[in-house]
Amino acid sequence: MELEKIPELDRPNVIAAFQGWNDAGQSATTAVRYLIDSWKAESFARMDPEEYYSFTDTRPQIRIVDGSQRELSWPKNEFYFHRGTETQPAAVLLIGTEPNLKWRSYCGEITRLARSVGARRLVTLGSLVTDAVHTRPVPLTGFSTDDGVQTKLASRGITRSSYEGPTGIVGALHDACLRAELATASVWAATPYYLGGTPNPKTALGLLDALDDVLELHLNLGELRIVADEFVRQVSMATRDNEEIQQRIRSLEEAHDAVGGAMPPQAELPPAGTIIADLESFLKQQRDDGG
Repeated sequence: MELEKIPELDRPNVIAAFQGWNDAGQSATTAVRYLIDSWKAESFARMDPEEYYSFTDTRPQIRIVDGSQRELSWPKNEFYFHRGTETQPAAVLLIGTEPNLKWRSYCGEITRLARSVGARRLVTLGSLVTDAVHTRPVPLTGFSTDDGVQTKLASRGITRSSYEGPTGIVGALHDACLRAELATASVWAATPYYLGGTPNPKTALGLLDALDDVLELHLNLGELRIVADEFVRQVSMATRDNEEIQQRIRSLEEAHDAVGGAMPPQAELPPAGTIIADLESFLKQQRDDGG
C-alpha cells in the first residue's frame, strides 16, 4: 500500500466499487466516481498493481498525450477521502480493478486501511446483467450486517439476492470483513442484458439513490438524473424502428410489472447483438451530430 497520509475522519463509510466482473454497464464505478467528483474527494492512498495482476490478462493501457507523448496507465486501486459536513458523514472512496492474483492479500490490505481510518462500515456497490428493462425502475438487491442499515434496505424493498455460484472480488471482500469483524453493506443493481457493455448512468443513479437513503448521505443527484433520463430517451430512440426489439422490450416490461420490480432471477439470456449494434450506431450518430 502506497500511503501518503492517514486522514483524520469521524467514523467514515468506506464505499468501494471495482471494474470488471462486478461492474456491468460500468454502473458501480460510475456511482463512486460521481461521489468523488461531487465531493471533490482527495486521493491519499493506492495499491501496488505489481502484486495483484497478471498483466497478460489485465493489461496496462497506453495513450497519446500532447499529440506525441505516449503514456502508460497501470490497473488502479485508489483511495480518496471526504471529511464530511454537518449534514454528510465522512467517507473513504475506493475505485479499484478486480485483481487476478492474491485475493486474500488484496482484501487484507483494504480491511487494514479501513481499520486505520476508523471505518464504521465497508459498503460495496455492484451491477450485473439480467433481463431488466431500461424503461422501468432499476431492480436492486442488497444486505447489511448493520441492523440499522438492513432495516432501511428492507423498508425500500431491497432484499438479499438468492444467487449461489462463482463470486467476484466483492464477495471475497465481504468475507474478509466478516473475519475482521468489520460491519458491511452491499447494494447491487440490474442492467439490461440487451445494452451489453454500454455505460449505463440510469443503473448508477439507482445505486446512488439507494445509498443516499440508507446511509443518509444527502446527495445532490440532479445532474445524474438529467443524464440518466437522456440515456433512456436515446436507447428508446435507437430501438424504436425495430419491431422485433420492441416486442422483446414489451415482454420484459410485462415481466417486470408482474413481479413488482423485483430483481429478475439469474437465467440464460438471449443474444443481444442486434440491439447493441443499433444502439452503438445511434449513439455514434448522436455524437457526430453534436447531440
